[in-house]
Amino acid sequence: MTTVTTGTRTSTPSAGTPHTRVEGRDKVTGAARYAADIPFTELAHGWLVLSTIARGRIRAIDTVPVLAMPGVLTVLDHRNAPRVDTDYTTLLGTRPDPTCAVFQHDRVPHVGWPVALVVAETPEQAREAAEALVVHYEQQPHDVEFTGEHPDAHPVDGHMPAVTDKGDLEARLAASAAVVDVEYTTPEEHHNPMEPHAATARWDGGRLEVVDSNQGATWVVGELANLFSLDPASVRVRSEHVGGGFGSKGVRAHQVAAVMAATVLQRPVRVVLTRRQMFSLAGYRSPTAQRIRLGADADGRLRALEHRSVSLTSTVHEFVEPSAGVARVMYDADAHHTANRVVRRDVPTPTWMRAPGEAPGSFALEAALDELAEKCGIDPIELRLRNEPDKGPVSGLPFAGRNLRACFVEGARRFGWADRDPRPGRRRDGRWLLGTGTAAASFPAGAAPSTAAVTAEADGTFTVRIAAADIGTGARTALTLVAADALNVTPDRVRVRIGDSDFGPAMIAGGSMGTRSWAWAVTAAAGELRERLALGAGIPPEGITVRSDTTAAIGALAQKERHSFGAQFAEVAVDVSTGEVRVRRMLGVFAAGRIINPLTARGQFVGGMIWGISMALHEEAVRDRASGGHVGADLAGYHVATHADVPLIEADWVEDPDPDDPVGIKGIGEIGLVGAAAAIANAVWHATGVRHRSLPIRPSRVLADVPREPHASDGGAPHA
Repeated sequence: MTTVTTGTRTSTPSAGTPHTRVEGRDKVTGAARYAADIPFTELAHGWLVLSTIARGRIRAIDTVPVLAMPGVLTVLDHRNAPRVDTDYTTLLGTRPDPTCAVFQHDRVPHVGWPVALVVAETPEQAREAAEALVVHYEQQPHDVEFTGEHPDAHPVDGHMPAVTDKGDLEARLAASAAVVDVEYTTPEEHHNPMEPHAATARWDGGRLEVVDSNQGATWVVGELANLFSLDPASVRVRSEHVGGGFGSKGVRAHQVAAVMAATVLQRPVRVVLTRRQMFSLAGYRSPTAQRIRLGADADGRLRALEHRSVSLTSTVHEFVEPSAGVARVMYDADAHHTANRVVRRDVPTPTWMRAPGEAPGSFALEAALDELAEKCGIDPIELRLRNEPDKGPVSGLPFAGRNLRACFVEGARRFGWADRDPRPGRRRDGRWLLGTGTAAASFPAGAAPSTAAVTAEADGTFTVRIAAADIGTGARTALTLVAADALNVTPDRVRVRIGDSDFGPAMIAGGSMGTRSWAWAVTAAAGELRERLALGAGIPPEGITVRSDTTAAIGALAQKERHSFGAQFAEVAVDVSTGEVRVRRMLGVFAAGRIINPLTARGQFVGGMIWGISMALHEEAVRDRASGGHVGADLAGYHVATHADVPLIEADWVEDPDPDDPVGIKGIGEIGLVGAAAAIANAVWHATGVRHRSLPIRPSRVLADVPREPHASDGGAPHA
């Protein structure tokens, strides 16, 4: 027996000080293995065959020639694939998207629908055979066009009610001194994480094991167990390293297809999606059409607010992009109406994408606030501060903390806002028109029940086990620091193991709730372990383990409105000769709870802000109405911000711990994106005097609206 004590540290707490990633060396040296890297004996490879029509039925599949090709083991399609069950509710409280229930019928609801899986000894053989497979279709007329307002648009409750309303909107608008009535649109956007979706399935002694790239092992276990009518205890999912997710890495067609093939062949089968396949099978952010109507009195105080959003969904599953939800938190009015509606088309199902709802919704709402500030002759920051609510505008709940004012005050000071001439089109740098803009940001700060186990090892170290997922956010490192503080030891004595469903149920990496939920569970287990060690008990060779479950503790959070907040600032330069928009600098100041690791937290904030540049100026997936498919479904045709597009970006935060959280965490994963595109669009107006209400702000759109005035100097360029 060994005695291990946690002791009392005299050094500063680990949380709140910068720490490099604990797995950083493994990642940069290649020692860290991702889902498609892990070897298995007798591993076979599956390649998905996707439909080439947008709507219709499969008439025939010519499998005989393909089965005779070298290395081909089987072809699965709707005629011979195992049956699955979709009559259940997912971890997120929704019905499953039937897209993941592959090969169950002959119907084709969109281009890129999985119609077969070819399995072979090598990935090259599988791909060659899949590309040789001939599928005959009965083609039917399709419609992929999204126009926003449409007679077929209907409300859908997602993770929030579809419609909220109070007060007489028309009466309040009529009585307002200033009114804004505008429509904003955002395009279809795609996740494109660096690591493609990949999964390997195998049966081991009657137990299904899946090695996967996902955002939550608990999530995937539950879905696979339901689909295949298995006891969840007989399913194990491992996902140790994940190269990005952004909402896309739940249960998809490739995992289900891999399980089917492994069941049929009784050997491990790996299925990896290509980049082009991800455009059809990994979900995306729906395009939106949003109408904002604001009415204010002479002092700029809101008397009427309407935010209506229409988004796109598939014919097989109703997923809503809840863009109007952001208005339910940010601003109040005597008459306050919001609605989220969808239109069904012959397209793949959209899904969660970083800051779902808030990202496109904040663009519309915060751009409209800027237009209202112009009409009222009030500074955009002052207008927002005059409309700070004292409680949730829709929920009526008190805020657990709303430090947005502090974010704007500090951000304005650092950005030099006081020196800004509010008149548009007044600043030049050679051929460039210069402008600055701002916007507010918010994102919910939730938590979900999780379990964690902490073990005091005989050698004086501690092992934490939790089914968390680190999708590049630095969660593994943050949990190491949280555990070290909870145990009163230094981080080098703590080892955190994650990404294994055998560690017990835990929240997914999503909704900015991952680290908060997991830290709560780790803190609870570590606290109980310290109490046991304080009794002086010796440590046996197998160690002493304490397990926590936070289900009961988290229930009280619903009694308050909980959000992170932020203020975004941007300076742009617009070339009126070419239409080019360059972002010169950005600043984001956030009130996002206690910051556990400033190093990785700043990376999260800045990464979100860079995505805001991408959203404002670049990203747009375009569908060909004739074929129903994408134009340029790859990273050559789908543009995202690159190093050349990223200027000086600064992110900082104000003190804002959540008093009801044991660690003080709120959540930071998504708020960096919220409001960033609006700040850039508002800066483009300030530079040119022209409002752009449709994203992205492409050069062609700038040239269509901005008069090209001759100028003596053609020199000058945006600062790098």
